[in-house]
Amino acid sequence: MPITELLERNAELYSDEISLVEINPKVMEHSKVTWKEYALIEANPMEAGRTEITWEEFDKKANRFANLLLSRGIKKGDKVAILLMNCLEWLPVYFGTLKAGVIAVPLNYRYTAEEIKYCLELAEANALVFGPEFIGRIEEICDKIPDVKQTFYVGQTCPTFAESYDSLVKFMSSKKPDVSITDEDYAAIYFSSGTTGFPKAILHAHKSLTHSAKVEQKHHGQTHEDVFLCIPPLYHTGAKMHWFGSLISGSRAVLLKGIKPEWILRAVSEEECTIVWLLVPWAQDILDAVERGEVKLEKYKLSQWRLMHIGAQPVPPSLIKRWKDCFPEHDYDTNYGLSESIGPGCVHLGVENIHKVGAIGKAGYGWEVKIIDKDGKAVSRGEVGELCVKGPGVMLRYYNDKKATDEVLKNGWLLTGDVAKEDEDGFIYLVDRAKDVIISGGENIYPVQIEDFLRKHESIKDVAVIGLPDVRLGEIAAAVIELKAECKCAEDEINEFCHDLPRYKRPHKIIFAQVPRNPTGKIEKPKLRELYCGESLVAKQIEN
Repeated sequence: MPITELLERNAELYSDEISLVEINPKVMEHSKVTWKEYALIEANPMEAGRTEITWEEFDKKANRFANLLLSRGIKKGDKVAILLMNCLEWLPVYFGTLKAGVIAVPLNYRYTAEEIKYCLELAEANALVFGPEFIGRIEEICDKIPDVKQTFYVGQTCPTFAESYDSLVKFMSSKKPDVSITDEDYAAIYFSSGTTGFPKAILHAHKSLTHSAKVEQKHHGQTHEDVFLCIPPLYHTGAKMHWFGSLISGSRAVLLKGIKPEWILRAVSEEECTIVWLLVPWAQDILDAVERGEVKLEKYKLSQWRLMHIGAQPVPPSLIKRWKDCFPEHDYDTNYGLSESIGPGCVHLGVENIHKVGAIGKAGYGWEVKIIDKDGKAVSRGEVGELCVKGPGVMLRYYNDKKATDEVLKNGWLLTGDVAKEDEDGFIYLVDRAKDVIISGGENIYPVQIEDFLRKHESIKDVAVIGLPDVRLGEIAAAVIELKAECKCAEDEINEFCHDLPRYKRPHKIIFAQVPRNPTGKIEKPKLRELYCGESLVAKQIEN
């Protein structure tokens, strides 16, 4: 079943029920009333701070955009790029694109003008939808992307080089377009996160998207009564495929445009959210704010919040222990996935397996997994190898990149590039990214293991371990440490703390600095390597 049929079903079954709520807490941060009340009394709709649409409105918006594309000569199999911050128009634009039989191409909002141009060209995009945050970047390249024939602007005061989305769609029919779509049709091109190089274009069919919706509901049991709080960017497979749990259950979702702990808790409280997907830094920020007394949990209605889950990156077990101490009634889950496997869920821990915190879990619903050695043979339990996954959500290919496709797709199996091992109970643990492994003096060092250890230090907020070149050892492990705001810590204290690590795993260099993460929470290690690998290593290296 094409993913669009789920939206159409919801519009029929739950026509007058709210599908999406958008909250901009910056607008209402100092309001004395609830966000709902503020939105009702604010005379200017642009300053209301909270807006919502029903399932029927959602479907009609999607139909109008689909009909706009078709009226402009965009045809089945063409591509429409979407460059928007999270907003109420994001998902209707996405589904309108799919309803037209067109391939949706979501773009990372952090891309520079040149990166946007690169991705538009790689995906062979025919049209672009963008928001006010990107006017400068699009203006810079609009004359350099001749294949993009249509450029639609979502927002007020449309720039001269684009057409107003709002002005155009209101004249379009809200009826479903007459376009035949099957499970096998191309649906979307997503871009890899770029944490290991320039983004690759990942092509998926409709059946991948539909399967991801089934996986999400199977894993987290969404019902029509659930309310999902969505904070991460919708351009990413993680956020969208977790939202697919709301789509398949016809339940409400809240798009929160902000990550302050008090905003997250207020949204959970006032919107009565039951499921929240957090990234590691946001969960940590909430706990830190509670522990410092800056956030008082008793101010919020949180009893309905049943599930907190994390994905997109390795999750420190120490963080989940702190979370359960603070929120003992919450179920906890983690999902592992890649954009190449249509986001989260190909490996899944399960709320019933919290005793295995630290593991990413077992094969998800409809998925198979195995761990292989360098020759492609399955390793024994307990041995380290590359994690491979197989299932209905595996990408079709890297678009316009046969060489890269052939490197990672082997007889239906997707080679993830992640180093993993399986314990005696069949639970899989990530060891590290294959490209992040540090080889020092002939020893393989897995940065994640050191990072998990260092995060136990009470002064450390975040940490990233990278390899730096060394004449004698080839590489040494360097720990980039971000301290909590109120904490001070000297290098010697970190070194002393690391004495509990095996000698070869102890960092040779300590760097106190901010740890950069991308919008989905992954540490941007290429940036750190670029920054610090070029530095002279004459600086003091700690003798271990």
